Amino acid sequence: MSPTEETALLWSLFKRGDWGAYTKLYNQNTKLLLNYGHKFTRDQALIEDAVHDLFIRLWTSRATLGTPLSVKNYLYKALRSILFRKLEARARFTEITEADPLGFEVSFDQVVIASEEERALQTKIKAAIGTLPARQQEIVYLRFYEGFGYPEIADIMDITVASTYKLLYKALHNVEVVFTASNGGAARNRN
Repeated sequence: MSPTEETALLWSLFKRGDWGAYTKLYNQNTKLLLNYGHKFTRDQALIEDAVHDLFIRLWTSRATLGTPLSVKNYLYKALRSILFRKLEARARFTEITEADPLGFEVSFDQVVIASEEERALQTKIKAAIGTLPARQQEIVYLRFYEGFGYPEIADIMDITVASTYKLLYKALHNVEVVFTASNGGAARNRN
């Protein structure tokens, strides 16, 4: 059974009141959701509350829930909505402007960096991403680090699919401009 089929089965069992399926969904998605919550605020307690609120709402409304095409996408969108409501209620939205703006490393955990040159390149790319506005950082994260497709990103960010293409293009163009400038204009011009 593929992971997608397993998740669909878990969702179906959870909707019927299967506590074990609910617990498994919770365990499989909590770390991902906590990490995603850090894209909006550094308040760990607020993020944890939002994730717990999400799963409480899921359990209490399970009988009326539909069957999403992607459970992961559904959970990300729901968490984003809950976090925004909580942040608005506190009237203190935390911009993603800290030294480590997205809370992730450019390299994937599985990849071991072999040379100093690769590490320097990663540092430059991370710095270039750090110069982006918050929504551009978010779309880069969702596309390249979480692997979401354009329709899923549009759903999560509550924008049109066409807007996701434009926003990602703009983000990548801005990264290229910053990266090229930091290399003294050495990168080739693609125009």
